[in-house]
Amino acid sequence: MMYPTDQLTRFTFIDQDVRGELVQLSTSYQRMLQGHDYPPVVQRLLGELMAATSLLTATLKFEGHIAIQLQGDGPLNFLAVNGSHHQQLRGIARIRSAIADNCSDLRTLMGHAHLIITLTPLQGERYQGMVSGNGDSIAEIIEGYFAQSEQLHTRVWLHADGEHAAGMLLQVMPAAGHDRSYFEHLDVLTQTITAAELFSLDSEEILTRLYHDEQVEVYPQQPVSFHCGCSRERTRDALSTVPADELREILAADGAITMTCDYCLTDYVFKGQALFDDL
Repeated sequence: MMYPTDQLTRFTFIDQDVRGELVQLSTSYQRMLQGHDYPPVVQRLLGELMAATSLLTATLKFEGHIAIQLQGDGPLNFLAVNGSHHQQLRGIARIRSAIADNCSDLRTLMGHAHLIITLTPLQGERYQGMVSGNGDSIAEIIEGYFAQSEQLHTRVWLHADGEHAAGMLLQVMPAAGHDRSYFEHLDVLTQTITAAELFSLDSEEILTRLYHDEQVEVYPQQPVSFHCGCSRERTRDALSTVPADELREILAADGAITMTCDYCLTDYVFKGQALFDDL
């Protein structure tokens, strides 16, 4: 079966103050998981957060970056995905204790948690918002963020299975005021979509199935990709903050200093005097 390529599709409903987004991920999602021995439930949650980050990145009204983190005190204590306006994403999970094979409950996995969203424009001031991360799903938590921080009525659907991830977002635009009747109608329609359909059908067919009686304007698709952004230069800059005597001790003991990127697991190896010549 041919699965949809990694892409984000934006759409609006003609003469209605509702906007929507649909993201479908496969290669970028699998690349993010590559080399990480995450349990299946963590793979699923990281895929859902990746889809959510793509959807939220598409709502930005500026060029820049977004970071979405779930931090808790449970066995899975950290989930994070970073994205840019170019739809370049990377993500990571941290597990501090064993996760039971049959555990799939988000509250149990994360414990007492917070959702932190950081927006970093290329021009302008950085903004950070935090809301409770205690919810039954990542979609529910994201909806809570919009209700509290943005005060925009928003519905989110997220799915992932370790190979494919997908998400949909519907949002009332400010011009709609307090009239949500049409939004609620669309909400009911969108709830009928299944994970299997989101994973296997192209965006045009999905939108036609869901909204065949609606007037929908669909915008050009935007490709989504995994992009880490690490480099030897950035790693060397991080080493420059370590006292030279400590670096020499490590080199004397090990012969080299190896720094591994947490996201893509690339190794950067520094040896001998050449390290200090570069610092």
